[in-house]
Amino acid sequence: MPRFLLKNKNFITPRFLSTILNQTQFNSPRSCLISHPIKPRFLHSSAHPSEINSRKFLFLGLRADHTMASQSNQPQSIHDFTVQDVKGNDVNLGIYKGKVLLIVNVASQCGLTTSNYTELAQLYEKYKNQGLEILAFPCNQFGSQEPGTNEEIQQFACTRFKAEYPIFDKVEVNGSNTAPIYKYLKSAKGSLFGDNIKWNFAKFLVDKEGNVVDRYAPTTSPLSIEKDIKKFLEKA
Repeated sequence: MPRFLLKNKNFITPRFLSTILNQTQFNSPRSCLISHPIKPRFLHSSAHPSEINSRKFLFLGLRADHTMASQSNQPQSIHDFTVQDVKGNDVNLGIYKGKVLLIVNVASQCGLTTSNYTELAQLYEKYKNQGLEILAFPCNQFGSQEPGTNEEIQQFACTRFKAEYPIFDKVEVNGSNTAPIYKYLKSAKGSLFGDNIKWNFAKFLVDKEGNVVDRYAPTTSPLSIEKDIKKFLEKA
């Protein structure tokens, strides 16, 4: 990367700045900003105000463009994610805008399975017509208690516990292969005992705008958070 010595007691004249920009090959406006962060306030005082302003706006524009591009790459809500259902089809979670979501990592062979699946079905039956959706993500990371195929998991939940809410593709919720949606959930709502999911049936509550508003431990029963669900369902 080329280096330039500043002349005239660390002041850069408009002509010298122009020479630098013309002689240096930049891959993009952002690489220009990052590689050569020359700030317009160092312009020589003899420069015409219009020349100073034009360069000032150039650099401010490039910096703003870089910042906005970085921010636009970050998900702003749950609605920005696309996940796969049990059949491998892409599902854009934007379809749940205006819904209150309860997102749960489920397992079929856990000591918490019967109570959680039973109460989740009760909640869904009671509030599905008022705007509640439950999103179930099977996970086999805790005691290998979700070893089945997607088809087996769906059949188990729907047949034994009458689950009418959507069940998605099996995911990992901790570690290097954590599903993007779970990275977001954990970063949005940490736990007192660390961000990692502790066991099957951890729960995240999401409001109608896609914001993660609460997090519950695996041992927290679905019916015990009914009052929180009602609160966000009633919000306009």
